[in-house]
Parts: sequence; structure tokens; C-alpha cells
Amino acid sequence: MPSTYTAIMPDNSTQTYVYAYAAVSAADGELDILILPQVNNHCIQIFLNEVASRHRNDRIILALDEAGWHCSHSLKLPHNLRLLMPPPYSPEFNPAKNLWDQPREKSFHNRVFDSLDALENHLEVAMRDMEKDRECVYSLVA
Repeated sequence: MPSTYTAIMPDNSTQTYVYAYAAVSAADGELDILILPQVNNHCIQIFLNEVASRHRNDRIILALDEAGWHCSHSLKLPHNLRLLMPPPYSPEFNPAKNLWDQPREKSFHNRVFDSLDALENHLEVAMRDMEKDRECVYSLVA
């Protein structure tokens, strides 16, 4: 579910990361994205709560892979959200996996950012544009 974006800082040899979390409806291409600083139980909980609150009147089944933070017993699932863990190595069961190629190719191909803030700003614009283009998202996940 999260995709990793990296900023290589010119003043040292470290890499800094930021993560885009996404949930997408394969039925109509509606997309919900959050940009968070880490992949861990705390961040996935924030994401699950946000998706559930954006769709209070819907019953949501969210397909996740079996990353440790996805299947933690400490997660408190919102009342309208359930998790589905497809078999390993079956990305075809998780439509969100198909989303990440588009921004990598169109918005981040051969780009170097001076700072993590610059990368996050660019990522935010790219993700907002993707959320608005439901037809394109639908074509990627349906």
C-alpha cells in the first residue's frame, strides 16, 4: 500500500524517505492518499482511520499485503473497515499496487530533489493530481 519516495541529500551521503499511502476503489477509481513519514503501526493506523472517516457511510474492504505493520494485532480497525490479506505474491488482488508506476514515470522520472521538503511538495502535487483524475485511476486498477 505505501510507496517509497527518496530524497538524496547533496550535502551528505544519507537518504531520507517519505511514504505515500493509498486506498483505491476498483469500482470507480476513487482514490484516497496520505503522505506520511514512516511505515509502521502508528502510520498505518492513521491511514486506516482517515480512509474510514472519509467514507463513513461505506463498508470498506481494504486489500493489504502481509507487511508486519499491516497485520499487527495492535491495529484498531474502524467499524466500517475490514482488512483482506491476499495470498503472498499476488499483486493482482491489490489494485493499489498498479498506481505507483504512473507517478514514478510521469512525475519523478530522473528527478533529483534538493531537500525532503522539495520532494514532499512535488509528491503532494502529483498525488493531488492523481486523486482528481478518477478516469485514469480507474483505468489503472479496474
